[in-house]
Amino acid sequence: MGDVRAIAKAVEALPPDDLAKFRRWFAAYDAAAWDKQIEADVARGRLDSLEAEALEDFRSGSKREP
Repeated sequence: MGDVRAIAKAVEALPPDDLAKFRRWFAAYDAAAWDKQIEADVARGRLDSLEAEALEDFRSGSKREP
């Protein structure tokens, strides 16, 4: 937890321009990490039941394409 506190203090001390750069970098980093997790979940079949449910809803007419 000490590392997180140190990082938080460092971020708080950033000048506005550097903070903006950090925020852009972190948003991209976080999105990439999320994408990797979703890809791993798909590969392991963890989303198969959700896919099946969505397809069944669509086929039954209870849901439509946006």
